[in-house]
Amino acid sequence: MSWLPAWPILIPIVTAIIGFLVGRSPGLQRAVSVAGAGLLLVAGVALMADVWSNGIVATQMGSWPAPFGITLVADHLSAVMVVITGITGLAVVVYGLADIDRERVRFGFHPMLHFLLCGVCGAFLTGDIFNLYVWFEVMLISSFALLVLGGDKEQLDGAVKYVALNLISTVLFLSAIGLLYGLTGTLNMADLHRVIPTVENQGLLTAVAVMFIVAFGIKSAVFPLFFWLPASYHTPPVAIAAVFSGLLTKVGVYALIRTFTLIFTHDTGYTHTILLWIAGLTMVTGVLGAAAQNEMRRILSFHIISQIGYMVMGLALYTPLGLVGSVFYLVHHIIVKANLFLVSGVANRLTGSFELKKIGGLYKSAPFLALLFLIPAFSLAGFPPLSGFWAKLVLIRAGLEIESWWIVATALIVGLLTIYSMTKIWGQVFWEPHPQGFDPSPDKGPLKVSRRDYLLLTAPIAVMALMTVIIGLFAGPFYELAERSAAELLDPTAYVAAVLGPDALGPTVAEGAAR
Repeated sequence: MSWLPAWPILIPIVTAIIGFLVGRSPGLQRAVSVAGAGLLLVAGVALMADVWSNGIVATQMGSWPAPFGITLVADHLSAVMVVITGITGLAVVVYGLADIDRERVRFGFHPMLHFLLCGVCGAFLTGDIFNLYVWFEVMLISSFALLVLGGDKEQLDGAVKYVALNLISTVLFLSAIGLLYGLTGTLNMADLHRVIPTVENQGLLTAVAVMFIVAFGIKSAVFPLFFWLPASYHTPPVAIAAVFSGLLTKVGVYALIRTFTLIFTHDTGYTHTILLWIAGLTMVTGVLGAAAQNEMRRILSFHIISQIGYMVMGLALYTPLGLVGSVFYLVHHIIVKANLFLVSGVANRLTGSFELKKIGGLYKSAPFLALLFLIPAFSLAGFPPLSGFWAKLVLIRAGLEIESWWIVATALIVGLLTIYSMTKIWGQVFWEPHPQGFDPSPDKGPLKVSRRDYLLLTAPIAVMALMTVIIGLFAGPFYELAERSAAELLDPTAYVAAVLGPDALGPTVAEGAAR
């Protein structure tokens, strides 16, 4: 049994427990948090290297054979998502050393963050749909704790909206799991792939699939179920908002991709058409919401919604190129969106506000920060040769291949409106002078930021911006990774063979696994 899929779950759990045990020493707690985040990234890279070299890795916890025990599975998609989780977690932990105050550290910011990372990695690696529900609950509990950390009135208001709708999603998800088990007698995802074609009542199965669309749609913040996100993501400290924006909704998208390629493929003409309309409407409503905002975090929150539409679009097209685009977009967007939130936090530290009308002059006073904003902003808008350009190009080509003209037109128009939003932020925050006339320099402005804090705030932003450039300039290996992921999603025989054994679907599975 390979323990590699278990380490990205065990490391955050152990880090969180140690963090609570040393809670009376904030300095030691911070050191443990940084070390744990670094180890998580190392474990993710090791898992990715193993999957890249040897193929899909499956682990049966407690040596209980699938489908009866707890199965952890790492294919190319789940492995790369764990790596990106490690990168985002480490960046946020380092940023949080300067962003999170001592009171929030004392209340458990670092342990709760690692419990959140544990839930995210567990969701990416689980091979059982009930355990996917369990990991969603771990994420919900830890994210709620992070959201209310500090007890500000605005945070509590946002947290109530966040939890209320997510609890509805949880109940719907659990109900759908119960119905699915009643129809199939199993909840192991590889086993579900094997059993689904034998279910007599395919119409009821389609109804259950729609329930999963709604449940995961709420988690993903797709149209029309997204209103909880812009009401809550702007309320916590920026370090928390960044990890939320980068990871939480992407777990919902991942769940949609996993279930609607591995399990619910019996009626793609119906389910994936629904997903395509959801994708288009999500893009449009998200970008229009962003265009109407004048607060930096609210603009970025609405753009999370808009960009989720692109990821769902690739799944809905359900072609090799479409799924390549979805995977590429997931990897690109987690880095870019988390980075933009981190930039907004530095802008607030230098100027004292997130409101565009109250910020200005940062191009002159903090030119390096201006550059660090331009890179992810241009990438989000799809400027070549950054990572967002390639992600959008692949999706546009996928839509053109099957002559889905309306979704291609929607994606292009939304891209133009994204440029408008990013230009609005650039113009008011960086280019125009500060409305009160003062110099918002890190060391000269009225809101002085120490050199240590400024370095801790900008270093993770710079690293993630560099990653965006690297993905754009050297897109070949990342495209190949997305291609391998899409191939495994469209043909799950190797996945089933890794979990259930080479004879689960007959000799063809063994041949697929060998390939």
